[in-house]
Order: sequence, then structure tokens, then C-alpha cells
Amino acid sequence: MAFVKGQALDLEAIKAKLGPDAPAMSDDLIPKLKCARCGGKQVGLTYTPDYDEMKRVDVNAYRKAWEGR
Repeated sequence: MAFVKGQALDLEAIKAKLGPDAPAMSDDLIPKLKCARCGGKQVGLTYTPDYDEMKRVDVNAYRKAWEGR
């Protein structure tokens, strides 16, 4: 069995298909997903932060507030 790494979900497409109020936890999404390569239904999700977005946002806002800056 081969595993494909790095397949990203198109969250905007999921929102358009399921609606903006659809639950988005892994137990809600996994039954609706299939492998893009083979069409198999045995998929899993790993959530990772968007590091590019973190670079644009001040991730140290709490620290600055705590230090009184």
C-alpha cells in the first residue's frame, strides 16, 4: 500500500460544496473525502499551521502586550 504525502485540502471548495456552516472536524470530513490518486476512501487528516500566514500576522502580540510595548 502506498501513501501520498502533502495533499492539501481546498477549504474554499469544501465550503462551497458543503456550505459555510458545515462542521469541519476530521470526523466530519473524512467520510466525505477520497484519495485523489486512487479514489480510495481510507484517508486521514493532519492539521498543520499555515506558516506563510503566521509570517504575515504578529504571532507575538501576546508577548508585546505582556511586556507593555
